[in-house]
Amino acid sequence: MKIVIDEKIPYIKETLVKMGHSVTELPGNTISRENLREAEALFVRTRTKCNASLLDGTAVRFIGTATIGYDHIDKEYCKEHGIVWANAPGCNANAVLQYVESSIFCWMKSKGYCAKDITLGIVGVGEIGSRIARWAGNIGIKCLLNDPPRASKGETGFCSLDEIAATCNVITFHTTLNRSGDFPSWHLADSRFMQKLRNCKLLINASRGEVVDNKALLDAIEKGIIEDVAIDVWEHEPNINLKLLEKAYIATPHIAGYSAEGKLNASRMVLEAFADFCKNTSLLPITALPTPQHPLIVAESILDGHLKIYSPLDDTTLLKSSPDSFEDLRNNYILRREPSAYQFIINNHKVP
Repeated sequence: MKIVIDEKIPYIKETLVKMGHSVTELPGNTISRENLREAEALFVRTRTKCNASLLDGTAVRFIGTATIGYDHIDKEYCKEHGIVWANAPGCNANAVLQYVESSIFCWMKSKGYCAKDITLGIVGVGEIGSRIARWAGNIGIKCLLNDPPRASKGETGFCSLDEIAATCNVITFHTTLNRSGDFPSWHLADSRFMQKLRNCKLLINASRGEVVDNKALLDAIEKGIIEDVAIDVWEHEPNINLKLLEKAYIATPHIAGYSAEGKLNASRMVLEAFADFCKNTSLLPITALPTPQHPLIVAESILDGHLKIYSPLDDTTLLKSSPDSFEDLRNNYILRREPSAYQFIINNHKVP
């Protein structure tokens, strides 16, 4: 089978070639209809818009996106034209958890806060939000959870967005992007939401850029409604709001989910979906990740240990020094390893 893949999807070309397919790698934002005339399968990331303008007149019958999100895929078009598509739900949940916990750890350390000082509002309690809630609870952070779709199914333990705004001093967003339907999330955090904030010390967005109205967010910072923000996803990427970039405590180029483990998971999941599409029972495994060069982390606390592995302040420095390099920083990001790849020695004791 002839296949086109985004050149920045790791761990996938080798497996497809070993399975006997003909693979062409291209930059994701340059994949065109002409490239797909004879291609029966397409593997993409979020930068490739899979709609009529790309797919009309092509041979594509399968699309695999190595991402959690899938708003770059025209689902109705695919349905009408018999194109099977698959995403990778939860593939980088631990990577985004790592990003959020490291962001909060950095901020706590710089501001002198400890876990008991924080009430964390988690907006969107799916794969990622649930893991953040467990992590926060384990270190003594109080959590309020907001997830209207889950609440509508009769699940309990959730509060309103207004209660999050009125109560929480740290708020993190982890919703999908829905522009319509019963639970739209486009500009969920808009100027009205900002006006309801009562004690917001840190607002984090590592979901979708359009979930938070960036103009309203900048206005809230300038008015002192919000003290600090950590932003990984932006409206109008890569043409981001430079004033917001300047004022952000943490600012990164859409790389929260960019761990080696997360990428491996995504490639494996879309390959499995492709094998199912092909009715291929002999899917070859992806090579396992190697042990990190320095697998032992010695620190005085778990907080410091995690920051030795990854600090988003390093990525912030790079983006702030060269905002025009947003796409280059994202596309050429050196995939970090997750905490599970390391052995921690905290105060001379091994920590599992």
